[in-house]
Parts: sequence; C-alpha cells; structure tokens
Amino acid sequence: MQQNNGLDKSQIISFAVLCLVLFGFMFYFQRNDQEAEKLKAEQQKTEQAKNPVKQTPAADINPNVTPNAIQVSNLENKQLKLEFSSLGGQVSKVELLEYKAYDQKTDKADLPLNLITKNNSSYGFQFKDKSGKTVNTKDLVFSPTVAGNAVTLTANYNGAVIQFIYTLLDKYTVDFKVRTQGLAKVTSDTKADFLWNYSVRNLEKGRAQEQTHSEFSYVFDNYKKYEYDGRTTMDEPEETINWIGVKQQFFASVIEAKNGFTKSKGNQESIEEGEYLKKLDYEGEVQMSGSELNQDFTWYFMPLDLKLLSSYENKNFDEILPLGWSFIGAMNRYFFMWLYGIIASWGISAGWVIFLMTIIVKLILSPIMYKQHKLSAMMKVIRPEIDEANAKFKDADPMKKQQATMEIYRKAGVNQMAGCLPALVQIPIFYALFRFFPNFIDLRGQGFWFAKDLTAYDDLIKLPFSVPFLGEHLSVFAIACTIVILIYTVMTSGNMQQPQQEGMPNMKVIMYIFPITFLFFLNTSASGLSWYYFVSNAINILIILVIKYVILDEKKIHAQIQANKEKPKAEGKFQKRMREMMEKAQEQQKTQGQQGNKKK
Repeated sequence: MQQNNGLDKSQIISFAVLCLVLFGFMFYFQRNDQEAEKLKAEQQKTEQAKNPVKQTPAADINPNVTPNAIQVSNLENKQLKLEFSSLGGQVSKVELLEYKAYDQKTDKADLPLNLITKNNSSYGFQFKDKSGKTVNTKDLVFSPTVAGNAVTLTANYNGAVIQFIYTLLDKYTVDFKVRTQGLAKVTSDTKADFLWNYSVRNLEKGRAQEQTHSEFSYVFDNYKKYEYDGRTTMDEPEETINWIGVKQQFFASVIEAKNGFTKSKGNQESIEEGEYLKKLDYEGEVQMSGSELNQDFTWYFMPLDLKLLSSYENKNFDEILPLGWSFIGAMNRYFFMWLYGIIASWGISAGWVIFLMTIIVKLILSPIMYKQHKLSAMMKVIRPEIDEANAKFKDADPMKKQQATMEIYRKAGVNQMAGCLPALVQIPIFYALFRFFPNFIDLRGQGFWFAKDLTAYDDLIKLPFSVPFLGEHLSVFAIACTIVILIYTVMTSGNMQQPQQEGMPNMKVIMYIFPITFLFFLNTSASGLSWYYFVSNAINILIILVIKYVILDEKKIHAQIQANKEKPKAEGKFQKRMREMMEKAQEQQKTQGQQGNKKK
C-alpha cells in the first residue's frame, strides 16, 4: 500500500515558491490600487477646483434664514426618535431606539444608532420660478406646528404656501405629505425634481464589510421588480420607481412615492476613512398638477429584519435583504433562518446555536459524505494497479495511459464523477452561508467567546502594522478554520494521483495552498462564518477517522473490487462518451502523423 507521507522536500520548495509569488502579486496589486486611488482623488480635487458646485444660498431665496430662525421639532414612539429642522422642512435626525451602534473607541455597541444626524441626509424638491431662478425647498425656512404625532412645516415663497406634513406611525413608518397653494403663480413647471443626498454612517464594526453592503435599493413596475446598485451610477430613465432607498448592512432609509419617481438617476462614491462609508446622490422627477405640487410620500427608517420586511404588504421590502438569488435565497429564508430560530428558542447562546446547526447540516449530508469517503477508500485500494499502468505506459501515448486508467476504474466499479457530487452540493451551501452570517440581524451584537459580534470579524490578535488583504488584525476563528481545513486537505489528498506529464501542476501543492488563501478571505469576514466552517471541517476530520477505522474495512472493499472485476459493470453513457472521444482524438493524431511522414 502506498503511504501518505505528507509533503516531501520538492513539494515544500514548490509550496514556498508559490507562496512568494502569491504575496508578490498581492503587494504589487495593492500598490497599484493605492496609486490609482491617489490619482483618482487628485483628479477629483482638480475637477472640484475647476468646477465648484454652485448652490443658491438660502439667504438669497429667503432673507429670514438666520441661525435664530432655524427651529427643531421632535416626534417619538417606541421605535423611532425623530427631529425635524425648519430649514428645508427636512427630517434632520433619526434614531432607532431598539438598537445600538458600534463605538470604535470603546470596541462596544453602546452608541445611539442614528441613521440620520449631523446633516448626513439632505433632500428637497427643486423647480424654477417664472424668472428662471432655481428654487429648492431645502433652502427655505419653514414654520413648525406640532400636534400629537404629527408635525406640519409651512414655508412661503413669493406668496406661494408650501407645506410638509409628517405623521409618525408604527413599524418605523413616517407618512409624508406635500401640499402647495398658489405655487402656480410662481412657477410654470409641470414637474419638480426630488434631490436626495445621503452619506452612509459607519454603524458596525467591520468597515469594509459594511461599506460593501451599502447601496441603492429600489423597486419599479408597480412593486414587481427589485433592483440594487452598489458600485456604479444608477440610471432608470424609462421606469417609474415606486420606492428608492439607501440600504446599509442591517438598516435602510427608504422613501416611497405614491405616484412614483420618473427619470431616476444617481451616483455613489466610497469614502475610505472617517465617520462615513459612502456618499450617494439621487435625483428623480415627481409630477405637478396645474403647477401645484400635491403628492403623498412615505419614509421608512427600518432594521433589515426579514419578519418585519415581509409584514409590509405588497412593498417587496424583503428583497432588500441580500440573502442570495433564487435557490440560495430560498435556502437562507426557509431553512437556515428557520433552523436558527428553532434552536435559539431553546435559550442557548448564538455560538452554540451555530454549532448545533453545523451538526444538523452534516447529518443531512452524511449519506453523500459516506459515498465520497468510500470512493476515497476504493481509490486507495486500486492505487497499486494505477501506478502499475502508469509505469507500463510511461513512454506511450498519454491517451493510451488515460484509457488504461479508465479501464481499471470501470472494472473495479469506481465512478470518479461520484467524488464531485459532495463538492457540488456544498458550493450553494457555502454561498448561502456567506450571505447568511453578515446579513442576519438576529446575530448582530451576539458575542461568543472572544468574538464580540458574530456578524463581524474577531480581532483578538491586533497587529502593530497593516498587512495587505489582512488588515491590522488576525482573526482567531479564521486561523483555527484555516488550520482544520489544512489538516482535512492533508488527510484527503493522500490518494490524489500525481501529474504524469512534464509541466503539469502538482495538484497536491495547489490543494495545500488553498486553505492558506482562505485565511485572507475569512480574516475580515463574519466570525460566525469562520466558526461554522471550523466546526464543519472538524466534524469532517472525525467522520474520516470513524469511517476509516470503524465503518469501512479495506479487506472487504478489496474483495468487493475483485468481485466487480469478475463481473464488471456495463459501460456507462458518460464513460462510453469519454472513451469514444479519446479514440477519435487518438485516430486524428495517427492521421496527422501519417500525413506528416508523407510530406517528409
């Protein structure tokens, strides 16, 4: 029997060389990215200097705009605490009272969670008066009146009365009505532009992760179609958008227009440092009737909780939660979230809930895993015959060597394709969990051992410098996961056939490198994901040991293979197709060789 002795000297050298190449590429591309970002920033500054944004000062539109003229009104219920500014009649502060934001200084989630504060959100309706001057309501000064759960803000512009009426409702909802009187005497426009500028505030621990999950979200076609955009400019000139929102990792600010927004466009820009993550700008048109602006809107400042989002009838808000497309999303919605809820109801901590989830998933997949390990054991038994065939056809046509190998597999009853099934099954599960852990709000703020939040990385090991693709920390869960994946790889790669042709890559070395690259991926990912895969691969190792030493008997497998040889299975369709393709390729090589000899 061929023993698996791990890495030999030549493989260690190959591994070291490949690692050096890998790190070389990492440093190279990081340096190029930094230079590109620096150049881009300098170009933006130059453009801003050449073309400064021209804004009409509020005092030029309304001379009453003075610091003393600006008033603040407040509304509050169990879920939201709102502040309204008389300058622009806007929502100037939104605090979600049932949640807390992460404090970078204390490394705790103990700050008030403000979606809007310090002027990070600004919106208004823009039109032109009959003299051609551009008027934006965010520059006007409104007079507030509070009555119960409603605030009415009233402004006057050249005799026209503009009213914004806000009513605080349940379920993170604010009704927003716009009413005008006498505006037709001021403007001849048939539409107004709704302009919304929003800077996403950093609320979570993992800045890069939260920035990635911050984007435009919107629906159109009468709430039937959902779209999102996290990287590029937004452009929907033909569609009527029913609602437009800025989605963050766990929260969203959304405005719904009863009659929709048309000719929508927007852009976004990442902010690399500081309090904010991204700057998003949106512009859409709303229609006027007889040059009067009387439209109904609704603001939603809400957590991205699937149960809550689904409770809004016919809004399609549940699509905001990025759980994955089609089958992936269904797996998260109807299995992983459901399973987590059941286990969590037992009153155990989130980390142990994930532990039990992993075991249950492994039990479900155990029949497939058993077949995979049985195939591995069969491959180990027939390895001497494979080696013998390779030695026999060492100097022969590679096609003949491959045919001889496939014939050994067929007679022994070994189906190589069966080994691909477990990997194929686990790919959608991996992607589903990649979406699940950083977006499931029930895990937000849930700690486990040294991880303070299972939706963000753990940073128990803090580095005095920044490492490319790793950052300024090392995640213990990520390191532990990498180690068990490496052990599992060593245990399962012993039967892997070495390349027989010169120049072919050594797959064993590549498989050993893969777990190490996993560290770079997991180090800044949700620690819940690393914990899940640590447990999953640790269970895989235990399964291999149990199957090898308790369940599978190599002598019985050898006897079964010998029996299969005496009565080999009929050639399958796939095997037949592969054999015919090889024979055809072999025939073509012969023909080409004969033609070449004739020319000589």
